[in-house]
Amino acid sequence: MDDEQSSEDQRGVSERLAGAEAAERAGVSLSTLRRWVALGLFSKHDVGQGWGPSAIAQARSLVKLRERGYSIGQIQEAIDEGRIVGYADELVAEMVGERFTLKEVAKQTKLKPEVIEELIAAIGLPSGATEDLGAEDVEMFRHFATAVESGFPRDALLQTVRVYGQAISKIADAEVRLVHLHVHEPLLRDGVSSELIAEQMDEITEELLPLFSPVIDHLHRRFLNHFVEQDIVGHMESEVGGGEIGQVRVAIAFADLAGYTQLTEEVGDEEAAGIVERFVANVNQSLPDEARILKTIGDEVMIVSPDAASLIDWAVGFQFLSSERPLPRIGIHVGNVVFRDGDYFGREVNLAARVAARAAAGEVLVTWPVVEMAGKHLEFERIGEVQLKGFNRATELFLVDSAGGN
Repeated sequence: MDDEQSSEDQRGVSERLAGAEAAERAGVSLSTLRRWVALGLFSKHDVGQGWGPSAIAQARSLVKLRERGYSIGQIQEAIDEGRIVGYADELVAEMVGERFTLKEVAKQTKLKPEVIEELIAAIGLPSGATEDLGAEDVEMFRHFATAVESGFPRDALLQTVRVYGQAISKIADAEVRLVHLHVHEPLLRDGVSSELIAEQMDEITEELLPLFSPVIDHLHRRFLNHFVEQDIVGHMESEVGGGEIGQVRVAIAFADLAGYTQLTEEVGDEEAAGIVERFVANVNQSLPDEARILKTIGDEVMIVSPDAASLIDWAVGFQFLSSERPLPRIGIHVGNVVFRDGDYFGREVNLAARVAARAAAGEVLVTWPVVEMAGKHLEFERIGEVQLKGFNRATELFLVDSAGGN
């Protein structure tokens, strides 16, 4: 155990940088970096033996604060009060170690430089990342190169990578914000010292960080199994050649809370957000297995399903069980849509959104294609030809008679 600890300590020292290189990584002069050290802005970090990942990340944050007009005095005060908490080495290990340029990565991975630039843009990394890549970045591009060599279509690869980038970015953003709101802020309000705040934040990082990757990997595999199963069923039930390449036929539902804007004025943003959270949770927990929430926009949820019949049954049941105000309103349509970057686009999506906007509180409005696919146990009241905003031709709408269906 002692030998392992000694080896770990030696590796930690070897991963630290000299002041000149650390200043270059942070984007400031060496004299500026030294002045910041003298002012005590890096009191948490042992920079005497070199600059580690967390210290370099801290320096980069200071650069951004200075660019936004904050004075050194304001930054020092924030650090002393615990409002600025440093980074953990485990989070920013890529700040140190060997760095690679775009040409070097292209040579090692055999990917063309322009392809690497496309992938970086698709992931969502800043353009400057092309000249500051670490060993783990190189390994990631090797995986991409394998996908290209195996014949995976370039457009499909870029879309997949774009979805990964957006999803992981959202996860990371949520992790940081939730820790800030539910851990960091309460400690500040309780008057906990900056040193104790830093210690507790470090402990949280050390305990939670090892859990993230295994959980994400497990959920990825579990959802993959689910959607492979759905894809197999979809292939059996759909007509081959029924749509263009890149298009799928799905049922689309939009659901939101009628009068939500007024509600925020009456009860305040915090309580209104809690009502939306419960609404989205209720939708998610009650959906049939083949349906899923694609995204949420404020109080609105977009739901997609390959099975229109089960989706409309869900909508009727959901409205029947909804008794608390504000009541939901739901609109459903079926059609061929473009699948791109993990999302659905096109006229039919816009139509479904407009149908929902015409529904009143507690109502389920649908189009004729939905009526055709619904079960015989449901009854529909024809509203008539309605001119929906943004559409040249009127759309025939039907109100689901939930009483007749229960």
